[in-house]
Amino acid sequence: MSSPSSPTLPAIRVALIGFGYVGRTFHAPLIEAVEGLELVRVASSDAAKVHAWRTDLAVEPDYLRAATAPDIDLVVIASPNDSHHPLARAALRAGKAVVIDKPFTVTLAEAEDLVALAEARGALLSVFHNRRWDGDFLSLRAAIDGGTLGEVRELVSRFDRFSPAPRDRWRERPGPGAGLWFDLGPHVVDQVLQLFGPPDTVCAQQASLRDGGQGVDDWTQVVLGYGAQRRVTLHVTRLAAWQAPRFEAHGTCGSWLCSGLDIQEDQLKAGMAPGAPGWGEDARPALQADAHGAVIEQPRPAGDYRAYYAGIRDALRGLAPNPVPPREALAVMALMDCVTRSATEGRTLRFGAG
Repeated sequence: MSSPSSPTLPAIRVALIGFGYVGRTFHAPLIEAVEGLELVRVASSDAAKVHAWRTDLAVEPDYLRAATAPDIDLVVIASPNDSHHPLARAALRAGKAVVIDKPFTVTLAEAEDLVALAEARGALLSVFHNRRWDGDFLSLRAAIDGGTLGEVRELVSRFDRFSPAPRDRWRERPGPGAGLWFDLGPHVVDQVLQLFGPPDTVCAQQASLRDGGQGVDDWTQVVLGYGAQRRVTLHVTRLAAWQAPRFEAHGTCGSWLCSGLDIQEDQLKAGMAPGAPGWGEDARPALQADAHGAVIEQPRPAGDYRAYYAGIRDALRGLAPNPVPPREALAVMALMDCVTRSATEGRTLRFGAG
């Protein structure tokens, strides 16, 4: 995405920490697609994989060295979840701006520590909550803000996958930051906080439903209470071969639903360059029913994850606010933590209460 600022401004030099699925599929191509950002170094133990993507990139096997290199302006951390806190802390102390892939950290205390450090140093810290720029979420937000649903009293948000056999990877082995809730939970939590703010109550259940799951959660369902007349259900699973609607919203004047995940991840996996013709465009409409049962189709706006990195660029140049301020990311971590405690204790919790 082009910059509103002068083209004579120097590029922001970026180090990407980690070149696994998330780093290779999301961050590297998105950074490359945004004018004013220059990806100059990747921290990876597999130089051949990096050079198969771009031959001229410097590859540093030492993640900590890459995160604190003196010639880097922005450090993007897409390494395993339990490395987020120490790498981000080191980068901030070295004077770098920092973007962290979700989840922010593996504990609320770690997230609080990073926010305090960034604020003390006046450094940019942000979390890659890219699903704010999903076409389906943008469509839902427009429907709610437009008022045609009336007062939205119920929202169901599902983020489902189908992988019935556990894989031998860190996300699905017991350990800090593992499990589906840490993988997909940040998406649904951040989106509902953007729509409605913090809830009053949290009631959650978590389970390991697949054979061989080693007790690592692969199913979570959460009911958030907003006063007496609004409930939000969040649902993530690895056992959904049949895809239920991604969103359902029910209000005093009608209902709205949208099926199918945003297509940008599939486009990235297929090798489409962000911003290419058709990028983020999804022909599947949302459906809205009015109080009389009449159903109309609503086109989805195109999603565009590049907006996040364009926002980071402009924030670093003093032209725009941080697209995901650290306090918003901290609120996501606080609600995720409350969900885990509710499921572990088997009771409804007041959000923010001990």
